[in-house]
Amino acid sequence: MFTPQNNNSAMTPIRLLNAGDTLANIEMIVPSSTDSVSISSLVTQGNWGDDGDGQGANGIIATGSISVSFMDKNGNAVSRGDILDICKAPYKVTLSSLGGSLATAYGVPNKRIFSGSTVSYHINPHSQQPKVCYARPRLIFGGTNSSGDNPRFTGPSSIWDPTKGFLTQSINPSFYRLNFPTTGADGLYFDLDVGGVHASQLTWSTVTNGSDITATVSWVRPRSDSFSIPCRWCSGTTTYDDWISDKSQNVTRVTLNGPRADNTQIQSSNPSRLIAPSLPQLFELQGKDSSGNVVVKYGFELRQWFVHRGEKYTTVPEQATWCSSLGYRFSRVRDLSNAKCGVNNTDFPCIGDIDGSMPSSGTLYYQRRIGAGFLSEWSDASYYGDVAGFGRGDIWTSDAVSNTNHFYIHRNGYVGQWGSYGGGYAVCTMP
Repeated sequence: MFTPQNNNSAMTPIRLLNAGDTLANIEMIVPSSTDSVSISSLVTQGNWGDDGDGQGANGIIATGSISVSFMDKNGNAVSRGDILDICKAPYKVTLSSLGGSLATAYGVPNKRIFSGSTVSYHINPHSQQPKVCYARPRLIFGGTNSSGDNPRFTGPSSIWDPTKGFLTQSINPSFYRLNFPTTGADGLYFDLDVGGVHASQLTWSTVTNGSDITATVSWVRPRSDSFSIPCRWCSGTTTYDDWISDKSQNVTRVTLNGPRADNTQIQSSNPSRLIAPSLPQLFELQGKDSSGNVVVKYGFELRQWFVHRGEKYTTVPEQATWCSSLGYRFSRVRDLSNAKCGVNNTDFPCIGDIDGSMPSSGTLYYQRRIGAGFLSEWSDASYYGDVAGFGRGDIWTSDAVSNTNHFYIHRNGYVGQWGSYGGGYAVCTMP
């Protein structure tokens, strides 16, 4: 039995006794047939008014009521009979009363007035193990309700949730490659949504495969400060973590670090070579409890690593030379986006083998998919701020339309073409 006095379920949720149990299986003072009960009916049902002093079972007057509500961890209302999902757990059962009174025919005093009160209990399904349910990079340009976003960016519901990010595709180490991310760059980060355990109770070790790429997990508050827009013609600031609406709660944040061009290399037209990471690299993040036991894992495989030139905005030949000097490859359309050629022959005609990555979005724009290009996974990387350092604007590709034009990826996600001696940003890749 759990009471307000022994309730620590916020940190250690109460686990239901049997597989398949729902919230309807919890015995409580409010009957399962209703969400509210009057205190007078509780008195009648329990025969509490008859204590043998002559007032009888109906000799007590009670006012007030007790109500119950049920919510998942995201604040969405649920019904008692709903099938429980560990990714929506812990569920919160809240009992509340606005106050009331009890009066008897006899006794001194014979009346008690009590104030309102609320107590919440947190519930987990019986048999489901804690797991990472979602990996959340920048959500905007993913079908959110944010200004400038559009449903065309939304990936399949089995892969992408506009409010949560990428769904975990596999918890089997043999298939970690199916999970987000498959691409990375220094300073990029994403948040893990852990179901079935309070994430504050977990500790994680930094994962390093070799010495060139690391994944660090931290329990941090999303940032609310701003950074200057990294764009040669822009002014003003952008708020960090602008895709997170509730910044009052800490998050489990995974930050990638690896090879990155320093400022000297960025400014040089012929920079020194940069370390080339060994790819693919497999990562397994392990969340441990206070006893050191692994209670949850998340794995992914990085297959491409990207390096940018910051806010250096120049021509295709110069950007191509810069990437080559680093020892990296100047990115193609397919490295960055899964937009489909031929949908709009004015902007993105099909020329030779030039096309977006697969699975294709079927449009001129990228679609949020795993393994379908850098932007398809991460969105506009400039919004990760100076921790990642990407410039905001059009990104050149090595894919040529003609002797004078090249394709580029617009910051709003579509593929276009422009004169090769115009300005654009550089993103290089390995391999």
